[in-house]
Amino acid sequence: MAQSLIVIGSLLGGLGLFLLAVGMMTDGLKKSAGASLKRILSQWTDTPFKGVLSGFFMTAIVQSSSAVTVASIGFVNAGLLPMQQALGILYGANIGTTVTGWLVALVGFNINISAFALPMVGIGMLLHLIKGKSRLSAFGLSLVGFGLFFLGVDVLKNAFEGLVIAFDLAKFKAQGVSEVLICLLLGVVMTVLTQSSSATIALTITAAASGVMGVNGAAAMVIGANVGTTSTALIASIAATANAKRVALAQVLFNMGTGFIALLALPFLLFLIDALSQSLDFNADPSIRLALFHTAFNLLGVALIFPFNDRLANFLKTRFISRDEKLYLPKYLDKTVASIPVLAVNSIAMELEDIAKRVSLIGGVSVGKISTGAKVIHDNILIVRHLSKKVSLFIASLERSTLSAETTKQLAVLLRIDQYLVSCANYAEHGYEKTKRVDKVAIKGVNEAIKAYRHSVLEIIDTDNFEDVEHSLLRIQGIHDVLKAQLLNEGAEGGLSFDAMLDVIDVIGDQLQMAQQWLKARKYLQHLHVEIDSSEKTL
Repeated sequence: MAQSLIVIGSLLGGLGLFLLAVGMMTDGLKKSAGASLKRILSQWTDTPFKGVLSGFFMTAIVQSSSAVTVASIGFVNAGLLPMQQALGILYGANIGTTVTGWLVALVGFNINISAFALPMVGIGMLLHLIKGKSRLSAFGLSLVGFGLFFLGVDVLKNAFEGLVIAFDLAKFKAQGVSEVLICLLLGVVMTVLTQSSSATIALTITAAASGVMGVNGAAAMVIGANVGTTSTALIASIAATANAKRVALAQVLFNMGTGFIALLALPFLLFLIDALSQSLDFNADPSIRLALFHTAFNLLGVALIFPFNDRLANFLKTRFISRDEKLYLPKYLDKTVASIPVLAVNSIAMELEDIAKRVSLIGGVSVGKISTGAKVIHDNILIVRHLSKKVSLFIASLERSTLSAETTKQLAVLLRIDQYLVSCANYAEHGYEKTKRVDKVAIKGVNEAIKAYRHSVLEIIDTDNFEDVEHSLLRIQGIHDVLKAQLLNEGAEGGLSFDAMLDVIDVIGDQLQMAQQWLKARKYLQHLHVEIDSSEKTL
């Protein structure tokens, strides 16, 4: 009884150690290579095939297909990647997950793990403690994760060997259809519970290598892990943007389709692997055979779906349309990109660009460009305020410990831009009702000056050129001051009632503030885009 409890405890401890290791590896590498991840996925994916290669290499590096999938979702949301290329990344990420199996099979069972894993933990932890919040510190954390990864494999291997001795288990061959389906379901359930297909695959390969189960059952569990990993994308897509839902659906369709094909071809694929091993005079143990099987059926799945990539992308674009039509929902903000600061910054900037379009519309209505009136102002001001709140909440939700000094500075700029845009909309709203009252008053002597002033404000709201913002600010301030002096003079001479004079001065004051807030918002947005572009080029 005591021996049984020790074995079970070792299994749980080994699995826990492995899950901790995978989490540390993924988090550390995402923090240390976040900008590189962004550059690679945005620049090396101009075709679906390059997307497959990029998805594979980045998943192999960060040891998390979820991280790469999240990144691709972020770029689709930001308009940097079309759906076709994003699907390529998804396929490549699936192939990249097979690297975990190869690490376990080639390293975990063939060398003295403690001889190199423990030094990795020590060196990595030293880097993490000494280097603060730098990229080197994050790399140190990932190094600790790699060391714990192999220690976890070692604990699992010893636990399974003890399990065979303690319970006198014969190999579970899983020859029948029902037994294979049970193993498949077990792989799905384990992956859903652990939220890590890598953990399930490592556990399965270790069990097969230790003699607890046969290759057939282990292969079925590997297929189940591939299917179960879609739960991560499904969970991430809950209350997410339409693009996130589309990519999640693509992963479900691809993984389930690949799993179904692998299940049907299970005997053939294993036979092919055995025949290949014999022809090459290569004695493949169960761990190698399972790693080969995992790689083979993922490659087969990509080969079968790739010719239909454009059709799948077009099909996905027709899904979840109604969500995009809900104007109060952000187009680019998504919780799936919040874990990667460089993607979060880009998504927020794109969201603010979209908000700016609405603010421009409100400003145009306010100074008389559009005659649709109060409804346009009212509807759009509510949307702007709601989206602004979403932007603030999204920034607040970002994990502060993962932010570099540069990213923190960019987020502060984004908050400033957000406040400028909201203030601009508020001044437009405040001035609109007063403008209608003023328009009913005949103000001889200054009517043309007021029209010229409104035209200048409208030019600022409509312009896309913000190369000389300071000059524009001084110019509109000067025009305002001249007009205000004319209004005061008209009031003093009796050409304008005192109340009418104050109303007009209030209106032009609101329009001045609106123009100033707009220019400042556009100036900072333009500078931020230049800064992001230049930082990407220097990586």
